[in-house]
Amino acid sequence: MENQKVPISSVPNLKELSRPIANFPPSIWGDRFINYACEDENEQAQKERQVEELKEQVRRELAATVDKPLQQLNIIDATQRLGIAYHFENEIEESLEHIYLHTYVENNCFQGSHDLYSVALWFRLLRQDGYKVSCDVFDKFRDYEDNFKNSLMEDAKGLLELYEATHLSVHGEEMLDDALEFAKTRLESIVNHLNYPLAEQVRHALYRPLRKGLPRLEAVYFFRIYEAYDSHNKALLKLAKLDFNLLQSLHKKELSDMARWWKSLDFAAKFPFARDRLVEGYFWVLGVYFEPQYSLARKIIIKVFTMISTIDDIYDAYGTLDELELFTKAMQRWDVGSLDQLPEYMKPCYKSILDVYNEIEEEMDNQGSLFRMHYAKEVMKKLVEGYMDEAKWCHEKYVPTFEEYMPVALVTSGYTFLTTISYLGMGEIASKEAFDWLFSHPPVIEASESVCRLMDDMRSHKFEQERGHVASGIECYMKQYGVTEEEAHDEFRKQLVKAWKDINEECLRPYRVPKPLLMRILNLTRVIDVIYKNEDGYTHVKKAMKDNIASLLIDPMIV
Repeated sequence: MENQKVPISSVPNLKELSRPIANFPPSIWGDRFINYACEDENEQAQKERQVEELKEQVRRELAATVDKPLQQLNIIDATQRLGIAYHFENEIEESLEHIYLHTYVENNCFQGSHDLYSVALWFRLLRQDGYKVSCDVFDKFRDYEDNFKNSLMEDAKGLLELYEATHLSVHGEEMLDDALEFAKTRLESIVNHLNYPLAEQVRHALYRPLRKGLPRLEAVYFFRIYEAYDSHNKALLKLAKLDFNLLQSLHKKELSDMARWWKSLDFAAKFPFARDRLVEGYFWVLGVYFEPQYSLARKIIIKVFTMISTIDDIYDAYGTLDELELFTKAMQRWDVGSLDQLPEYMKPCYKSILDVYNEIEEEMDNQGSLFRMHYAKEVMKKLVEGYMDEAKWCHEKYVPTFEEYMPVALVTSGYTFLTTISYLGMGEIASKEAFDWLFSHPPVIEASESVCRLMDDMRSHKFEQERGHVASGIECYMKQYGVTEEEAHDEFRKQLVKAWKDINEECLRPYRVPKPLLMRILNLTRVIDVIYKNEDGYTHVKKAMKDNIASLLIDPMIV
């Protein structure tokens, strides 16, 4: 922490103020993404025609395997892993429903090939699509003592698929907990004896199981793995690569537009103490939804995201308690007239928030969805109130109990806020009923917030304590229960397992809201696992984050 004295002439009776400057690293990207070179229109049109032709070919292949469930499951799995399933949502939905009805409801088991790989793939794909198929289908792979059979020990492909399937477990499925431990332990022991590409698949899955991976990022990884298998579907692979490049062009155009907007605000100069993370924020948003139909939704959320990131840093890396009280009250009033009551340095941020929301409001009005703005404003007000609560704790050097800390910390995780904003540009499915459901704080939201908060605290605890940040969940837990930091981490890991099971449970049919809305929550949770698994990759942008951004926004696929 570095305390710096900064004159604030606009605050009465204060000549100099001591501020805990965090010294966040600057943006590493500069103006790299501002300029966007449009692709030749003829080349673009040719690629789009190729995509349409290949889509029809894949549809025919899906239809041709209607009575061959294992072949159909493999095609569906490949389309999902390659990031092109959004082109075939109806076909995949119909296929999985048919497989569910004919192999489970009618026969109460999977009647295709009975090897471990096939059963685990069947289980995972149906669970991913919300069907609560029973884990009893794995009974046949256990012995009379309920241990998994020794004959499975060398079945690396089957063990890998079993490992992936176990990450769809819900509470009360001890068999899947045992299966996870069994598969994980065995895969770790044999991975160095496997050949490429299976060895690479196993290493990747052990680091990040499919359930926790970002679809767009997982697709980039899977391209080379899939291509390395002689049995790969050439039409699928070509479609996936062409589609990736077309979407990447769209994403680069969006980021270019946002980069020019962000530069025009000049926040990097006006708020030098805050994190300048437009590009990382856009990567976060791509994790939530990458599909072309959500272009407007991305443009809305990235603008709000950059605003709230700056506000977050004003509250815990710069503002005094008196200043923050003024800003909190101004946010509650939501009125441009409140500008005059704010310190000079806060005014550009407050004005920009109002401007962004006015722009969104105009768009919502054009769509006949003006009701959404009430929710967007209320969730912002609640988030800022949470920031204020934490600022008071920090000012008073108060370490709350873990039970007192978590309700506030879940709010300041920002995940109810981001979920709300993510719905604004999603069209008719984001109904008033959906927003009311979201504001009832359902279990899936609490679980998503928990993953965000717990992983954030685990990775940023030491850095934040060094700079005089509010007590983290780790510190609260250690003090209350008299445990070591490692013991607190162990407890947090247990709570993360519970939270993921809650999410899995809430993503099963019957859905309480349309599935695309649930997917935003799932993907937001996945983003946290990607960015915060080993470090705070948003605040301290290192190799892993740079490589991830480059793979999605710089490097095209070679077709």
